[in-house]
Amino acid sequence: MHAKTARATGRYALIYAGAIAAGFLASLAQVPLPWMIGPLLFASAAGIAGFAVRVPAITRPVGQTVIAGSVGLAFTPAAFVAVSEQFFAMILVTILTVAAGFLVAAALMRLARVDVVSASLASVPIGPVETAHMAEKYNVAPGPVVFAQTLRIMLLILVIPPVIIALDGTVDDPGAVLASMSVEPSGAVLLIALATIGGVLFKKLGIANPFFLGPLAFSAAAAALSLPVSAVPYVILAAAQVLLGVWLGAMFDRDLLRNAGGFVVAALVSTILMIVLCCIMALGVSAMTGIRWTTMVLATAPGSVTEMALTAKILQEGVAMVTAFHLVRIFIILPAAPLIFATTARLAKRHPTEPPPRSNPKEGG
Repeated sequence: MHAKTARATGRYALIYAGAIAAGFLASLAQVPLPWMIGPLLFASAAGIAGFAVRVPAITRPVGQTVIAGSVGLAFTPAAFVAVSEQFFAMILVTILTVAAGFLVAAALMRLARVDVVSASLASVPIGPVETAHMAEKYNVAPGPVVFAQTLRIMLLILVIPPVIIALDGTVDDPGAVLASMSVEPSGAVLLIALATIGGVLFKKLGIANPFFLGPLAFSAAAAALSLPVSAVPYVILAAAQVLLGVWLGAMFDRDLLRNAGGFVVAALVSTILMIVLCCIMALGVSAMTGIRWTTMVLATAPGSVTEMALTAKILQEGVAMVTAFHLVRIFIILPAAPLIFATTARLAKRHPTEPPPRSNPKEGG
């Protein structure tokens, strides 16, 4: 047992040493969110190359707790007022996002020759874990749809922050902006304590994504009540990004690609289409509400709330607005997902006990 533990420890050390090196190189290149993007690319490249990138499950909640707590600081009393004025727009964006997901599903059906349930599960932004559970329920091969959902999140992280910051043109060094945040040691300790309590409590209550929503709720409440909370030191924020980057990159491995089969190219095209549709929606909502277009692109991105909120932090504008748009979408789509896909399956005359059709992407689609 001791030798096994030592081997696992050594493997973790190598993985994170490579991830930190990749993050450092990304920071030298002034890539936005370097400590997220660098490790993500490193872990996914290692996985595709055939190396087993396995990390402790606790790394994801730890990373989420730190980042969500930091994002919650943007919810000042003034920010709450501004956010509440856009509630109708948030509902509209959620509905349009689901509609865009089904439009993309229609395209995916033609590109990959898959059934409507598989295409819908792959296209509507609900997350890889939730998708896997529903795929099993409706006897859909989980590999391809999980691949599509994971690919969407990865492309959002790799494309949206760099493009938005480049087009905005006001930030010379993205990393320096996050590193320059004012830190009070006692306030940072209080923030982490509240964020941890929020995550544990939401987990016990059985709330979805507890280690993001719980810390966010508690830190946002602290900021709104003007409690003496503070940003955490940048090294801690960067470490949290490394944890999340490696965790997400580890999901994208050779087995996932193999299980997706001929679905890969179609999933890539449909994911790009989803991002384009959401960007068009963002420009329309921006014109309707007067919210800056960069904020709306981040707010309407179909997923990756932590990364979109951190990008808003880099731009020093609209962090609370971006986060609120994502939260409304999450709280509507996740509870409604079983009904959405049950209705889709019913219209397609598919039932949970029915085997998947021959066009299943696992068979080469």
